[in-house]
Amino acid sequence: MGSTSVAPRTALPPRWPRYVEFAPSVLVVAGLVWNALSPQEYWGDPMLTAASVTAGALLSLRHTLAIGATILVGVFALTVKDGTADDLVGHLELVNTLFAALMGVGVNRVIARHGRHLDIVRTVAEAAQRAVLPEPPERIGPLAVAARYQAAQREAQIGGDAYAVQQTPFGVRLLIADVRGKGLGAVSAVSVLLGAFREAAVQEPELPALADRMERALLRESDQTSEEVRLEGFITALVCEILPGAGGLRLLNCGHPAPYLCQGAEVRALEVGETGLPLGMGALGVGRPPPDVRPFPAGSTLLLITDGVTEARDRRGNFYDPAAQLAGHGPFHEPREVIDLVVRDVEQWTGGPRDDDMAVLAITRQPTA
Repeated sequence: MGSTSVAPRTALPPRWPRYVEFAPSVLVVAGLVWNALSPQEYWGDPMLTAASVTAGALLSLRHTLAIGATILVGVFALTVKDGTADDLVGHLELVNTLFAALMGVGVNRVIARHGRHLDIVRTVAEAAQRAVLPEPPERIGPLAVAARYQAAQREAQIGGDAYAVQQTPFGVRLLIADVRGKGLGAVSAVSVLLGAFREAAVQEPELPALADRMERALLRESDQTSEEVRLEGFITALVCEILPGAGGLRLLNCGHPAPYLCQGAEVRALEVGETGLPLGMGALGVGRPPPDVRPFPAGSTLLLITDGVTEARDRRGNFYDPAAQLAGHGPFHEPREVIDLVVRDVEQWTGGPRDDDMAVLAITRQPTA
């Protein structure tokens, strides 16, 4: 893999409001005015020190040096005005001011170094995510495909949600899944799950057998984990098969949120007759239900989601309902239109950070010419 350049540190992280960058300048003006007008000498020095350190934490090096230089010039002008520029009091005041300015520069360099390390880690995480969760092909015959993984936190780039699209002799098969838990354990489970799906999807003619293959792969992997993880770990999954000719769907739901069919301006959930147990719970001895068969009309879009969408809450605690929120926005001509709308709508619905990652997979059956 070629080298990846690290972007320079911006003046402010995106999480800060724009007006925060003016705080150091306001403190400089307030401190100098206070020193000039107060009956006691240099009462505004704490504000000047705070301005220098705040600039180092929030602004770029160039702006931090500018703030420090402004403070030095301002304090020197005040010592000249007060007649202390040539005595010990004025010299000590200038030394203290210079020390505060250097403190600001030091804080800026420490934060910049930490930011560079964080950028490198984020770049590695993005590369790992692309390796574990690659983008699906945009076109498979009459099908247009799009997918999106959206982390709950901006700093996070990888997690336990997964999707896959595989062309097989039995039709195009889709998988969307959500691993219980977070961290490297969830990423490891996603890697095993996707590897098992890609292998078994082209070999198993029936979806229940495909789900069993994935479960056995996960159980083999879990033998190397702790007993707590084996007892509590499971994966909700939805396996879908688009029949040859794209005329219909077969759905096998393993404890996952239902998919949605967007047809014209209508959006409806494709609830299956019987939902099976999540993957990883086969020890309970419950067999898998037969898949449900549903139509997939030309011009319609199949939308597969994780619970990061359906469990998103607004400020009143109401859950997000894709069928209600997306209705009336169609028809959708490309799957990316649906995904963009879902991601934007969920962000507006929550009005802030979400509690869970979300993965969205959309497939549009293009009308034949």
